[in-house]
Amino acid sequence: MDLLETALKRAFINKLVPSDTLNPKFIINNPKKKDFLLTTVQSDLDKCQSFVISVAFITQSGLNAIKVQLADLEQRGIKGRILTSTYLGFNQPEVFESLMRIPNVDIRISEKEGFHAKGYLFDMGDYQSFIIGSSNLTMAALKQNYEWNVKLTSYDNGEMITTIQEHLENEWRTAVPLTDDWLTKFKKSYRPIINSQIIRQEKTILAEEDSVYITPNKMQKAALSSLKDLRETGASKGLVISATGTGKTYLAALDVASYEPKRMLFIVHREQILKKAMASFKKVIGGKDSDYGILSGNSKETEAKYLFATIQTISKDNYQELLGKSAFDYILIDEVHKAGAETYQKVIEYFTPDFLLGMTATPERTDGFNVFELFDYNVAYEIRLQEALEEDILCPFHYFGVTDYEKNGLLINETSELKYLVNQERIDFLINKIDYYGCSGNQAKGLVFCSRKEEAKELSLLFNQRGIPSAYLSGDDKLDVRESEIEKLEQGQIHYIFTVDIFNEGIDIPKVNQVIMLRNTESSIIFIQQLGRGLRKDESKDFVTVIDFIGNYRNNYMIPMALSGDHSRNKNNLRRDTIDASYISGLSAINFEKIAKERIFSSIDQAKLDSMVELKRNFYLLKNRLNRVPYLLDFEEAGSVDPLLIAGKTKTFYQFLEKLGETEGNISDEESQALRFVSSELLSGIRPHELLILANFLKTKKEELTIKQIEALFVEQSIFYTQDILESSLKVLDLSFYESGLRKRYLPSQMFTFESEKLVITNNLKTYLENPYFEKLLGDSVLTGLKKAENYEITQPLNLYKKYRRKDALRQLNMIFNQNEQGIGGYTSSNNHFTIFVTLDKGKDFKASLMAYEDEFLDERTFRWFTKAPRTLNSKEVKDIRDLDDLHIHLFIKRKYTNKDNETDFYYMGEMKPIKESITQKQKATSDGKMKNVVEIDFKLGTAVESNMYEFLTKVVEEKRS
Repeated sequence: MDLLETALKRAFINKLVPSDTLNPKFIINNPKKKDFLLTTVQSDLDKCQSFVISVAFITQSGLNAIKVQLADLEQRGIKGRILTSTYLGFNQPEVFESLMRIPNVDIRISEKEGFHAKGYLFDMGDYQSFIIGSSNLTMAALKQNYEWNVKLTSYDNGEMITTIQEHLENEWRTAVPLTDDWLTKFKKSYRPIINSQIIRQEKTILAEEDSVYITPNKMQKAALSSLKDLRETGASKGLVISATGTGKTYLAALDVASYEPKRMLFIVHREQILKKAMASFKKVIGGKDSDYGILSGNSKETEAKYLFATIQTISKDNYQELLGKSAFDYILIDEVHKAGAETYQKVIEYFTPDFLLGMTATPERTDGFNVFELFDYNVAYEIRLQEALEEDILCPFHYFGVTDYEKNGLLINETSELKYLVNQERIDFLINKIDYYGCSGNQAKGLVFCSRKEEAKELSLLFNQRGIPSAYLSGDDKLDVRESEIEKLEQGQIHYIFTVDIFNEGIDIPKVNQVIMLRNTESSIIFIQQLGRGLRKDESKDFVTVIDFIGNYRNNYMIPMALSGDHSRNKNNLRRDTIDASYISGLSAINFEKIAKERIFSSIDQAKLDSMVELKRNFYLLKNRLNRVPYLLDFEEAGSVDPLLIAGKTKTFYQFLEKLGETEGNISDEESQALRFVSSELLSGIRPHELLILANFLKTKKEELTIKQIEALFVEQSIFYTQDILESSLKVLDLSFYESGLRKRYLPSQMFTFESEKLVITNNLKTYLENPYFEKLLGDSVLTGLKKAENYEITQPLNLYKKYRRKDALRQLNMIFNQNEQGIGGYTSSNNHFTIFVTLDKGKDFKASLMAYEDEFLDERTFRWFTKAPRTLNSKEVKDIRDLDDLHIHLFIKRKYTNKDNETDFYYMGEMKPIKESITQKQKATSDGKMKNVVEIDFKLGTAVESNMYEFLTKVVEEKRS
């Protein structure tokens, strides 16, 4: 049956009819599942040969969400059309300005009264795809609002698509082209008559500055409660880690209001911040103006109840003696990561407050100073970027990863000569890109971070020569010079400040609406610091544009790491985070141009993310925070390096600690082997049942558990289980699940046997548990595995798109594991399950197979697979697939980008059914030139592969491996 005919039959006649990706689709934004209309629109734009978008309302943020896709289409010579309106005065002049900057899109404005259409049409070549519903081209409609949209497909001669296209053509002919003259006239006559409340729904403005009363937001409430609880324990110090722009000054003021100190001291490193901080405190605490005072180079109001001081002044002996050691019962230090400096140390050692509060966005330091130690390791509260975006505390941002200037095959890198960075062609390139991606309101107030001073200074001069007023600042400039240029930027007298590093932190410029990165990403911390310069909400902007010019840099892999907050150091995770950025919360968006993606992939390929040097660095960062040796559970809870990677690097965590000289006891080789079993087989947490049994033995000190007791344990813990799961768990713990080679490895340190309907601990384990250090390491592994298990839905044996090793998949399906994992190869079957493991894109030099298999996705729901050779239509597995209707066939996919990849995990793609008429016997050549029989089978997946996952698995990486 024809594909479209099948899709329509499934949609409108019988939902049980198996069909492919031409299925009609009902689309609702679902932030919890990270499922958005935006993803569908972006995906269809990526694949189309032309498009038409007809929407009444457009915002700059909505247009930004598809600009990368439009830029990639231009590279392919593909054009489109957008039909919009002036209905209700919603579309602002700035939107039409932004539309005019897109070279491959024709724009027309409908003059039809009450124009309120919302449709997206894509010509896919073989068919037409169209989305019609309630969503305009606004970020809220594409990603957040409760909208109804239906996606349909049609062949060219279908009546519905023909009717839509004819109607659109009529509308297009009668619509007015968007021109400079039209825009000039529109600006003069523009009067927004739409209800202002509706417009505000498309914006995310924080009215805090204009409010009479300051009330804490959700995160500030939690932080205030945590600070109160901390003090009730007797703590005299506390640290608040708060992302830039999340309102830590108001948080501090609210806490001071709650504490009611006799006198308070607020310490900062810049006088400009003092004035703003004092104004915020006044708004929260109230009282007489005389209660507030400033101590700085220009002001000496030392008698104030609430004193705001610069560190340069308060650290001087004469002022300390004037005030006295016990002058303040509450002291706050802003940007406290600077507290390693001598001036800060002098102040902290002199004064004796009842409570000392430190605030910073970046406690992790590279200079060796331990901020956590200074505050007795009391982290009262932590607000990181992702959480702040979820709570709508920060201004939404649109991140664009774009490729940097390239000439004659040479791309900007760390060692590029200055003349290459500042030549006229690169300036043209930069200005064109910056103009294309734009900013909120189209009047740029931007910070440009450069790689070196000479580059920043020269670029500033060249931008000025092009009529773009700009300034250059470096660490050599005095404070008054910096503040003067910042004021010019905020007033619109200049559009850009070019700088190197000095604005990474400690600067508050709320009106910044554009951040431009022209440098290598040195660390994820610095990346987030620079991104954060624009994230403070302000009524002058609806969003921040971040344009990251990505050259041929070694550290490009840090970009997805920083944006996603995924520090697991798993290469495939970073690749997926580059392609699928649905993890970003709220009305923010992340997009990479095609070539920029390839540059990041190249960096990921070459990076040694699991090197001992990197693991050691992360170990000591966490140790500094905890003031003790961190264990696997600490890494998992901190969102640091994946414990699986740490334990896997040296077989066990104990051996890892040995390498670092950080062990806190000794264990025997036999005990180490027992730990290796838990690390290798259970730590991933794909199933909690074995771990719960182990945890119960450790907690109760029992020597045996009956079947009924184990079942009662699962019920008590509210853990779903079946008899198959119970039996499988017991087989894993007594090692009978494992194939002979693996069982032989683990038997000398076997911890359990199953006998007489009881799980019994062995004499081995009895002896091992006499060693408290072994028990601690074992308990740590168990708790870490249980923490990881929270990421799985255990009512299903396998979760879509989760990763499993071959033996994990067999264990979850209660299959027989009677050969080593490499022996399983591409597929195996038992207990009515048939598992297929496929490695896509094995690399040009793949030598592991005698025959080149061409397993591939034909589309999001159809997978083509080849049996091993030699096989015929009469081979057992082929007959089973063809004839056993109740056979459960599972597909697992691993993506191998380079031969250096040592990924052992496969993504689970779900169950699938064979298309029986596709089963064909063929001959394929082996590497020695012989022909062998194989069988080709096409399968239909029960669930179509999500678009971003599909792109990740099927993307062809075309960049040069340089």
